[in-house]
Amino acid sequence: MNDVKERIAAELAAVRGRSLTYTDAEDDLLLRQHSALMSPLVWDLAHVGNYEELWVLREAGGITPLRPEIDDIYDAFKHPRRDRPSLPILGPAEARRYISGVRGRVLDVLDAIDLEDPDPLRRGGFVFGLVIQHEHQHDETMLATLQLSRQPGLVRDGQLPPGRAVEPEEVFVPAGPFVMGTDTLPWAYDNERPAHRVELPAYWIDRLPVGNAAYIAFIEDGGYDDPRWWSAEGWRWRQESRAFAPLFWTREGGAWWRNRFGRMEPVPVDEPVQHVCWYEADAYARWAGKRLPTEAEWEKACGWDPEAERSRRYPWGDEDPGPGRANLGHRAARPAPLGAYPAGASAYGAEQMIGEVWEWTDSWFLPHPGFRSFPYREYSEVFFGSDYRVLRGGSWAADPAVVRTTFRNWDYPIRRQIFSGFRCARSASPEQA
Repeated sequence: MNDVKERIAAELAAVRGRSLTYTDAEDDLLLRQHSALMSPLVWDLAHVGNYEELWVLREAGGITPLRPEIDDIYDAFKHPRRDRPSLPILGPAEARRYISGVRGRVLDVLDAIDLEDPDPLRRGGFVFGLVIQHEHQHDETMLATLQLSRQPGLVRDGQLPPGRAVEPEEVFVPAGPFVMGTDTLPWAYDNERPAHRVELPAYWIDRLPVGNAAYIAFIEDGGYDDPRWWSAEGWRWRQESRAFAPLFWTREGGAWWRNRFGRMEPVPVDEPVQHVCWYEADAYARWAGKRLPTEAEWEKACGWDPEAERSRRYPWGDEDPGPGRANLGHRAARPAPLGAYPAGASAYGAEQMIGEVWEWTDSWFLPHPGFRSFPYREYSEVFFGSDYRVLRGGSWAADPAVVRTTFRNWDYPIRRQIFSGFRCARSASPEQA
């Protein structure tokens, strides 16, 4: 158990270092609201500390509350993001002191806790996985805020492997059952549970995410101006938003450019497209003569091992992600070129399903059969219904701690500030099936 505690302590240190890096800026930038879609960065910073206090110190550790007077301020369900600048939030220096004080006590709880305790919050260190993943998710939100700020020089960049030509462009997934979700992954959220059998007909799915070159072809073929390719709701969004390309793209001198963390650069044609909403992804798929995959189709193509008849933790197997398998953990502030990770292929041959971009699916965010809320309704249950579309896979900004073949993300179909892209699918013909 000491090894488990050491790993948890290392994960806690790593995610906190990431949070502090993203908030190492002038106070004005941290306090400013860069978009009504996002909180001020300093709200996110103090919120992750308050979440730790609530769950590790109070719920799991039984410790007297440190700052109960700020609970309401940092309750994400009481205050929409657009309203948070008007709250009496902690300033940058006070927020850093607060989260540091909480973290010191969290490590004391970790040292004392019995990881074999039958309580599901304590058993196996679930509560620590809860707060680690929560903070990583807010770190990705902070990156989206930094992108919206368009301030140069705030986000590190890095090297990625080169891409390669990949053929054929689709992989075939035969008809048959698979097991969706999980009962065994220790830090899996309630919405990933329970594991259940799903029967699917045969289908084809793109080997790679849709790239910028292909998306530019859609734009230049008049895709944004032709209502044939858009659902009724999507066409209303297109007209109201006046969108003409992915968010942050502009057309200058006959070429496409993008603003990436305050830097203008030519759109790289060999990268997966990102910053597109569900309506844009759906319109492209219709234009291409395909459709978006259902969530079940996506998960089967990503994680099912038909020979072993079991789900893999990652597309390639159960081994942890490394730099040769997936673009995760902000190795660089962008998707890797298409074809960069052949070693990360799934059993069916689909590539780059983990990392790069969150991939829109055709499914609404709904519970798995037999779902039970844990440890609180507001993580998943209150979002179920026909308001949110499911995204899968994890982006380049997602940390490996929050990425697995069963992980489910969700957002409104209009959202584009997130690091979102997609791949297409199509049903197999009766002859192929």
